[in-house]
Amino acid sequence: MDLIERIDELQLLVEEAKAVPLSSSAVINRDEFLELLAQLKETVPEEIRQARWMSRDKDELLARARKEAERIVTEAQEQRDRLLSRTEIVQAAQREGERIVDEGRERAAKLRVEAEDYIDQKLAAFEILLNKTLGTVGRGREQLRGEPAQAGTGQQPSVDSGMPMDGPFDAAELEQPSV
Repeated sequence: MDLIERIDELQLLVEEAKAVPLSSSAVINRDEFLELLAQLKETVPEEIRQARWMSRDKDELLARARKEAERIVTEAQEQRDRLLSRTEIVQAAQREGERIVDEGRERAAKLRVEAEDYIDQKLAAFEILLNKTLGTVGRGREQLRGEPAQAGTGQQPSVDSGMPMDGPFDAAELEQPSV
């Protein structure tokens, strides 16, 4: 029997007791009442122990649940920090990548301009050489054809070069100019 059943029996015993005439007192079987009280005393400590045990188990369970919750929250915060850190690293890497690409584009543009300038200089020097060569070839052909030199100047006519022609094959004109 449990504690409530013992108390119910005591209540029933009192309710069923015979009333004393002309008073509010009742006659209760002493032995039966004492027996029920003794059983109640035996039952109460067991019930209290179970209640304390359940309370302690509840407290331990709550403590474990709190610890587990704290652990989960801590892990979540650490993971959040790691993800934020990775995000910052990715953003820094993207910024660095963009900087490198921009720097590469600037360098490529500069190299392109330098290469174009270099090629233009070489082409200009080659153009000068070709004009001199054309002039020399033109004078040589004129001499082969026996055409006279221009009157009064003592110079041969030039061929589209705008440069005077001294002799049929002037070796100094064929040298490459230094650029």
